[in-house]
Amino acid sequence: MMTTTELAQVLFASALQPSDHLSPFQIREAVDERLCACGGDPARCAAYVAQEAGDHPDTYVARMRWALTAVAGAYTLAAA
Repeated sequence: MMTTTELAQVLFASALQPSDHLSPFQIREAVDERLCACGGDPARCAAYVAQEAGDHPDTYVARMRWALTAVAGAYTLAAA
């Protein structure tokens, strides 16, 4: 079982954008696809997130906040 933070890092590493207005299902699907692309290793996605934080600190915080909020909602609804 992955934590909310790990899920958010995977979503952050995806091509999805906060402006896409995604459903919880689409968010979970994107996380699954991106995790598969990272060989099932959330650490690979985390490495990408760290690189982006260093390369683009001006947009990192807003994107990570979106990713955390998106996965928290998407996975809470899935568990209900």
